[in-house]
Amino acid sequence: MIKMKDYIKQSLVDKVLEEGGRIEPLIIPQEQSGGLGLCNPSIIKAKRKAEFIVNVRNVSYYLHHCEGDQKFQTPWGPLNYVRPDNDPYLRTDNYICDFSLRNNKLTNPRKIDTSKFPKEPEWDFVGLEDGRLVEWDGKMYITGVRRYAPNGKGRMILSEIKITKKLVTEVNRCVIQPPETGEYCEKNWMPILDRPFHYVKWANPLQIVKVDIKTGTTTMVFESKESLDLQLAPRGSSQVIPWKDGSYLAVTHECDYWHNGKNDRDSQYYHRFMQWDKDWNLINHSRPFKFMDGRIEFCCGMAKHPDCNDVYVTFGFQDNSAYIAHVPFSVLEGVWL
Repeated sequence: MIKMKDYIKQSLVDKVLEEGGRIEPLIIPQEQSGGLGLCNPSIIKAKRKAEFIVNVRNVSYYLHHCEGDQKFQTPWGPLNYVRPDNDPYLRTDNYICDFSLRNNKLTNPRKIDTSKFPKEPEWDFVGLEDGRLVEWDGKMYITGVRRYAPNGKGRMILSEIKITKKLVTEVNRCVIQPPETGEYCEKNWMPILDRPFHYVKWANPLQIVKVDIKTGTTTMVFESKESLDLQLAPRGSSQVIPWKDGSYLAVTHECDYWHNGKNDRDSQYYHRFMQWDKDWNLINHSRPFKFMDGRIEFCCGMAKHPDCNDVYVTFGFQDNSAYIAHVPFSVLEGVWL
């Protein structure tokens, strides 16, 4: 596991609040969520809308995770998915919501209607996980991973969605095939907001691919020959957003997996900011950090403030709650190594 000295001990949320920023929970009514977990939100400012749009992931389970010294584990270990007795699957629904900077609240949550597409053979995980919002060529998309039977193979999905005041409908779906053979579970590709159908597939060494949405095939368009000497492998989290002086900014994540004496698997999640120039040379990277000092946290979104260099970062805590942090520019300036 990562040694304490190797990551930022102060949580990002603590630093944000010290510097005058804000953190707000993202909540949709219990009548829609079923009182189950809301997590891993994503945010974007649509070009044709004055306000922001947020997607919130709603899961069909309650994640029990034993924190601290992990003295109070379940019989199944420190991590356990508590599911309804009549449903063996871990299901995800996604809710598109309006978001106002005036009050930092979600309004008008609409579950994405996916009924146009035939039901697929179900594996343990069902639905689009960890969807990131992106607007390319005037169309709104949500992109994340779906898992397929019989072995849970994961593939990135690019779903075009039509958003109205009352409904959100998935109108097109592209199953993305990775270049060459790909991994068993391709996930957490980061869409590049100002480069249509381009993703950061891998952060270290940097790999960028372009997707042909008609065929689902991908082409490697950039592959860095340089990489950081890091203990863990940074992978995608947020979208990649245009930043200062033609550069790009993203939040990545790293997983430190381990097994206890009973061979129960658990992990620590860390995140870091990474910045590349217009030619995709790495300019800056931060030490790994925690959002709220939890072992399991995950970021799916980031958006630039419309009037300054502050950013909004959306993240989930233990698959049970969703938050947005208004991160002042002073915090970003202070995180770089």
